[in-house]
Amino acid sequence: MKKIIIGSDHGGFEKKEEVKKILGNMHIEIFDVGTFEGENPVDYPDIAQNIATEISQGKSSYGILLCGSGIGMSIVANKFPSVRAALCYSKEAARLSRAHNDANILVLPGRLPLEDELEDIVKTWLDTDFEEGRHLRRIKKIKNIEKERDLS
Repeated sequence: MKKIIIGSDHGGFEKKEEVKKILGNMHIEIFDVGTFEGENPVDYPDIAQNIATEISQGKSSYGILLCGSGIGMSIVANKFPSVRAALCYSKEAARLSRAHNDANILVLPGRLPLEDELEDIVKTWLDTDFEEGRHLRRIKKIKNIEKERDLS
């Protein structure tokens, strides 16, 4: 992963800036779609849609979304084909989201504590490869569900 598209609403802005520092220290290129300040309310569906569209259309491979709880961003992002957004509150959840689910969007809570694990969560998510094997069969089933849904 060399480039990450990242975005947040106002509730995730401060933590997004922390994540950008972590990514910068890892020499990862960052494309920030906003918000660019945390004072004025921003609707999380707009930010999630921007990033999920990029991932869904194959224009970007990986993204990070942040909102107050992370739940809203997860709901919106997972509406898009080929998007597997995972809300991660721990290093182990981050590892499993990549290893077992091939998550392509990491979702983080902006207003909830992560027990000083933010850097570990981000690094683990970025450093973990998809294990394939039995997990690949499940990802293919998700893609089939998406196709079936599109036909109805």
